[in-house]
Amino acid sequence: MPDQIFPEPTVGAFIFNAQGELLLLQSHKWPGRYVVPGGHVELGERLEEAVVREAKEETGLDIHDIEFINFQQFIYDPAFWKKRHFIFFDFACKTDSTSVQLNDEAQAFVWVEPRQALTMELDTYTRRSVEEYLKKR
Repeated sequence: MPDQIFPEPTVGAFIFNAQGELLLLQSHKWPGRYVVPGGHVELGERLEEAVVREAKEETGLDIHDIEFINFQQFIYDPAFWKKRHFIFFDFACKTDSTSVQLNDEAQAFVWVEPRQALTMELDTYTRRSVEEYLKKR
């Protein structure tokens, strides 16, 4: 990817299974931290469409009941493997399956209760969104 000229809008998929567990990933892009699936919004794509696409690409899961959690600014944070300026739009969603098929962006996954997730090594942005999600419940 060439150097950025503008901030990049991205989406995060906070995927919950039928037991209310949250899917967390381990990715080389966020060393030593758990994150959620997500990625950039393509030209002409609505945020909700990007969440559905990114969830499917990165986990093989179909999602539904998409609900906005929050947005966050990420400006050249060294927590990410590349120097980037993102605007994160995070969404809670549900899946009827737990059959995760990771693509090459993540190396491992775990399903956890959302409060338990807060005891794990989450990246700062994932942590804030989990906390915000729990406030609304």
